Order: sequence, then C-alpha cells, then structure tokens
Amino acid sequence: MDILAVVVPCYNEEDMLPITFESLRNKLNELIDKNKISPESFVLYVDDGSKDKTWELIEAENKSHKDVKGLKLAGNVGHQFALTAGLVFAKDISDISISIDADLQDDIDVFEQMIDLYHDGNDIVYGVRNKRKTDSFFKRFTAQSFYRLMNFFGAKTIYNHADFRLMSKRALEQFSKYGEENLYLRGIVPLIGYKTECVYYDRKVRVAGESKYPLKKMLALAIEGITSFSVKPIRYIVFLGIVSVILSLAAFVYALVSFFMKTVEPGWTSLIVSIWFLGGVQLISIGLIGEYIGKIYMEVKRRPRYNIEKFTS
Repeated sequence: MDILAVVVPCYNEEDMLPITFESLRNKLNELIDKNKISPESFVLYVDDGSKDKTWELIEAENKSHKDVKGLKLAGNVGHQFALTAGLVFAKDISDISISIDADLQDDIDVFEQMIDLYHDGNDIVYGVRNKRKTDSFFKRFTAQSFYRLMNFFGAKTIYNHADFRLMSKRALEQFSKYGEENLYLRGIVPLIGYKTECVYYDRKVRVAGESKYPLKKMLALAIEGITSFSVKPIRYIVFLGIVSVILSLAAFVYALVSFFMKTVEPGWTSLIVSIWFLGGVQLISIGLIGEYIGKIYMEVKRRPRYNIEKFTS
C-alpha cells in the first residue's frame, strides 16, 4: 500500500491546530482501516515562522503520535514557499501527498476519492470548490475575474481550485525541478503535464482562529499569479499611476463643470485632463515594466527559497 503524506502549512494556528490534529488523525486511521493507505502514512505540519505556540503544539503532538511530523522554517517565507518546503520534503518519504491548509475549510472527506482517482492512473487530483455561496458578492466577483484574467493571459489554472490537491511521487519529483523564485503553485502544477482529475466539494467555514488571507494578501497573490512575483517599491509606482488616472477623471468632471459655467479659458479643459491622464498611463506602464525587471532581478540572485530550522521525525 502507498504511504500518504498530508502536508499542512501553518502560520499562527495555535487556536486551530488541536482541532486539525484530531480531525486528520481520525481521517488517516479511517483510510488505514479501509486499506486505502499504508499504516506508515503521516501528517507533516510545516511551521512558517509562526509567532505564537504553533511549533510547540506540533512538537507535543509529534511526541504523542507517531503519525505526526513537523518541519520548522527559519522565518516567515509565505504560504507558497512553506507548502513547497513540505511537498519537497515529503516526496522522499512517501508515495503520494495531499496538501491542505490548517483551517480545514477544504473537505478532508474527499481524501478517499482523491486516492481512488490516483489508483485509476491520475498523478494529480485537484480539489475544486462546488460553489461560492458563503462568499460575499465582492469576493465571488474578484475571484471569477481573476481566473478569467489568468486564462486570458494563457495561464493553465483550474477554476475554483486553491492549493488542495493530491500529487504522486513522480509528479512531486517533476515539481521539485521548478526552481524559480517567483512561485505560484496553482500555475506551476498544471505545467507538469501528467494525467489529472478533479474532485468537487463544498468549502466549510473556519471554526477557530483567523483567516491568513485578508484582502491585502489576496490582492498580492493575484498579482503574483499574473506576474509570478512582486516588487513592492515598483508596485507603488503602479498604484501611483492608478491614483493619477482617478484624479484625472475627477479633474475632468471639475473642468467640465467649470467650462459650462464659463469660468475658464477655452482649451484649458482638454489640456489639463490629457496631461493628468497620460501621466497616469505612463506611470502604470513604467511600473509594469519594472515589475518584470524586478522578477528577473530576484531570479538571477538564486537565493534559497527557504531554510529549514528544525525537523521532528
């Protein structure tokens, strides 16, 4: 039977982890009892530089249960790098892996279906949300717009799929060859090219702790997906350009009112609006070019993506 590694990236999850420990332990035991996976299967928790007691809880759980392993990163490197660290580490000691966030909003009850699809010859099985009924209109609209935009730019993304997926050992071996600094897993995994399938589920609400993806991080991830990375100083120039365009529109309204009220000289309206608008467009263009130059800059330095501080076997 295949050894399953459930890879769980964690950041400040001390409130959620006791629930996660029990839920995943019960699910592993259930799958083992059904002879779906090897008794040597385990859960690998990756601590992404948490500032609370996340690592202490992982160490304690490791001492109490042999099916729990922990990986502590030296500092906070972000969800994508933390997940990558866990997957790359797990590929040498397991046959298949399932990645899932510590909040367990993704449905662990589809683990069995994922494993069955793997046995049917699929190297990658994506967990895909059925609906977004629990999301606000704004979140649904922005998510749908993002996926459409990604597809427009030619990226192979799975609609309504985050980072809940099963990957075989050979798929992980291929994935580990992608060494870029500008890491966006949802775009990289489909590039592997092996046979894939999807399972569908209803996303649950978080029962403890706080979301680690507020609007600011969601926007950052979206830009990362389109450009593959982000360089903050250059991105500020883009934002400045957007603000300039908005101000130019406001100036247009003001200038139009002033024109009809006969309080300005003819020609001033079109001149001031065009200057503001073109200035904003130029700043946006320079910022976008700089974004890609920044990506190249980060890639050529070839710094390690993460450093492992501790491991509990």
